[in-house]
Amino acid sequence: MKADSAKVADPAPGRYSSDAAGLGRLRAGAFVAPALALIAVFLVFPALWVIYLGLMNYRLTGLAAADPQFVGLDNFLQAVTDPGFWNSTWLTFQFVLGSAVIGQVVLGFTIAWMLRDWRGPLKRIVEGLVILAWILPSAVVSFLWVALLDRDSGTLNALLGIEGLAWLLDHPMLSIIIFNTWRGTAFSMMLYGAALGNVPPSHLESARLAGASSWQQLRDVVFPHIRGHILTNLLLISLWTFNDFSPFLLTAGGPDGKSEVLAVHVYKTALQSGDLGYGAAISTVILLINLVVAVFYLRLLRSKK
Repeated sequence: MKADSAKVADPAPGRYSSDAAGLGRLRAGAFVAPALALIAVFLVFPALWVIYLGLMNYRLTGLAAADPQFVGLDNFLQAVTDPGFWNSTWLTFQFVLGSAVIGQVVLGFTIAWMLRDWRGPLKRIVEGLVILAWILPSAVVSFLWVALLDRDSGTLNALLGIEGLAWLLDHPMLSIIIFNTWRGTAFSMMLYGAALGNVPPSHLESARLAGASSWQQLRDVVFPHIRGHILTNLLLISLWTFNDFSPFLLTAGGPDGKSEVLAVHVYKTALQSGDLGYGAAISTVILLINLVVAVFYLRLLRSKK
């Protein structure tokens, strides 16, 4: 009798989907469709449009704006032979290495490691100040840093007792690297703080009892546990910094192109000079560089070693 009732209760074969949620392909596709539509409108279409513009002699004004012509790979060939493009690429590499890979990763982990055992209001105050630097609008932060680094009435020169040192003119790359490190460290701090919370305290205690130094504890216990978080953080902040336009708010790429990272170079080429086709070609090259960097990090993230 029980066997017969079980047979009756069994659903018909193929009636329900075998996926975990039990939605079936049609309903699952309906749930995903809005997200796919947004990705297509705001990511896929703009990327394809930029590639199309890179193949044209498109300009903002003039005859080329009214009747753009197909030029093939001429814009891309111009980019790879342009000293200005390679100068911006080298400056961008310095910007990413200094402010993202070294600055934000090291400073973010250091703050998270220092705060891991803190308790009370002091910890919340420090975290609040770091996060505040991250959530403030770029225009507001840039104005504060311009006031800090001003040659004549800057706060930094007053604190150091130096007169007439123009930080943004004499040391433009150093200025934007420190600015971006200060501004973006909060993300790394929060990510590493959450990751360190998952490291078993018993493992650290065992390493301590075995006589491991602080560096050995980090190398042999902490870093293996948070390796995935480190690589994920490196991927995200590297891509964000590579495409960051905020240095323009501080130095406008100057003086004489000494801080003209690729995002600023594209802006000046496409909008200020009006050469949309060439600017789009440079943007396409930037997209390819981003893809290479992303694939490199993802391969590291997926490797078992």
